[in-house]
Amino acid sequence: MRLIDLSSPIDATAWEPDPVIHEIMSPAEGAVHMAEEMRKHAGIDFDPSVLPGGELLSLDTLTLTSHTGTHVDAPSHYGSVAAYGTPRHIDQLPLEWFLRPGVVLDLSDEPVGTVDAARLNAEFVRMGYTPRALDIVLLHTGADRLNGTPKYFSDFVGLDGSATNLLLDLGVRVIGTDAFSLDAPFAHMLERFDHTGDPGVLWPAHFAGREREYCQIERLANLSALPPTGFTVSCFPVKIAGSGAGWARAVALLDEP
Repeated sequence: MRLIDLSSPIDATAWEPDPVIHEIMSPAEGAVHMAEEMRKHAGIDFDPSVLPGGELLSLDTLTLTSHTGTHVDAPSHYGSVAAYGTPRHIDQLPLEWFLRPGVVLDLSDEPVGTVDAARLNAEFVRMGYTPRALDIVLLHTGADRLNGTPKYFSDFVGLDGSATNLLLDLGVRVIGTDAFSLDAPFAHMLERFDHTGDPGVLWPAHFAGREREYCQIERLANLSALPPTGFTVSCFPVKIAGSGAGWARAVALLDEP
């Protein structure tokens, strides 16, 4: 079996609209910290200099959103009310959704904006495969090459309402993308809304989740390394109680050496 990492890193040195703060306590600082905690909470005096090299354990503290890096959006991210009932949080979703056969749709030749259901149907014909219920469908847009730069948040292609609903009609419950969002870039959506006055062009992929329950995986990577079909996706989200999203280490499993 071969494993392919499909995850983008959480990197405090990269450009983010919501910057990541990564504070690192070194092993030496960790030893002092532990001694202070033991004194404060247990009344025990401990000299950290007796430890090998005067070091104990490092400690990383991060300040970031649950939508930083590769992550899974839960239905509760799309709104507080849904047609099917109360939207579930990330810790309430069935694990079976996140270990399923994968399908890659190649949209890497598409310009900034959205693709519709006709474009996806054409891709199904080209591939000779139509996604089945509970397949995990991944959109290869090529946007991951821009990750860590401002253009990652403005130059990509997403799904319109018809494309999203086509996948949901097929029984897909997890849709992933290597772009920042499953919807078009903000500026593109707002420009279309100003031109048409149609609120349906605003976040249609996300708002589809108010009608039918499904999850998105955003900010994937390395989708170009995958075949169209014939692999399994593992993308279990971190179990954050009451959260609208959870980080995931997405991996493709291929049955080959």
